[in-house]
Amino acid sequence: MSLKAMPDARLVLDSISDGVYVTDRDRQIVYWSRSAERITGWQAADVVGKHCHDDVLCHIDKDGHRLCGEEYCPLHRAIVSGNQSTAPIIVFARAKGGHRVPMRVTVGPVLNADGEIIGGVETFHDLSEEIHDVERAKKIQSMSMRRELPPDDRIAFREHYISRDIVGGDFPAIARLSDDVYGFMLADVSGHGVAAALYTMFLCLLWETHKSLLENPAEFASAMSKSLCSLAKEDSPFAAALCGVVDLSRGTIRMAGAGIPFPLLFPSNKEPVAIPCKGLPFGVFEEARYSEVTVNFDPGDCLLLFSDGATEVTQKDGSMLETKGLLDCLCSLGYPRREVAMKDMEEAILRSSDLVRFNDDLTFLEISRSLAQGTETGTT
Repeated sequence: MSLKAMPDARLVLDSISDGVYVTDRDRQIVYWSRSAERITGWQAADVVGKHCHDDVLCHIDKDGHRLCGEEYCPLHRAIVSGNQSTAPIIVFARAKGGHRVPMRVTVGPVLNADGEIIGGVETFHDLSEEIHDVERAKKIQSMSMRRELPPDDRIAFREHYISRDIVGGDFPAIARLSDDVYGFMLADVSGHGVAAALYTMFLCLLWETHKSLLENPAEFASAMSKSLCSLAKEDSPFAAALCGVVDLSRGTIRMAGAGIPFPLLFPSNKEPVAIPCKGLPFGVFEEARYSEVTVNFDPGDCLLLFSDGATEVTQKDGSMLETKGLLDCLCSLGYPRREVAMKDMEEAILRSSDLVRFNDDLTFLEISRSLAQGTETGTT
């Protein structure tokens, strides 16, 4: 077929099974493909000439964020930045009948012959047949992570977990080992999505098997690494992690690191500090050995653990956020002196970046000691 015989671009776009629409720089829709009509029920006559942020698709992401403004809109970000999406984004669009259609979306800028951005293009693939099983997997994963602790007004734990996909590979866990002792772990399995989520089931099994060793974090870490190696030799998964034990009677935390970002300690009367906790991720080497770090943990102190999804975030200047940038975001919110919702911490990181969503799973695990030292009458 010669170039002269090539069909019009609109005919090509109308021939593919994924939905496609094109907008100008103001996100006014100028083209709506036949597959876009089929998937959403919206006909071209319904939407062409309207802005994509008008009352049409009303995109939300898997976490319920409304995407049709500017801060979270992938298409707007592509038009402003000139960058294509590097990975598909899962969104839920409103069909003409009012129901939500799960979609895998990619976006990019549209350029003219001079290289100027004149609009944006979005393609979307209907995930309706695939999403049911994935959402069931998410429920199963959430159930495996849910743990009830007896009330203790001396200490409090908070978790915040946002997976990049419907399911993810971060695994936070807490256990009460005795009246004054609590064990904890935050692990981040390599990879994303369903495969990583399945490996968190391994971690859940290993946590239950070895958590009695947590009073010696280095021994616990060695046992976890060795067991992960033996459970999954073929695929060679690994899990960056940090584990530790809080001893309220001694006022200490002992920790062993396994490749996860250093945790941040916020003493009640001193400046915050990152605690160096070095070690190989679980599952890299069967005979890996770990060392412990001990810090004071007094009433009013707070320890924040986080997966690398909170620090490996590209900023608007192209640099990585890293731990220092995360600390700056937290301090801008008044954390931890001011009670800050972890959702606000997540959004502060996004605002400092060039992203509309995280490219990795993100988990925070906060451990804080109360200034009031009473008995077991509070909540965790």
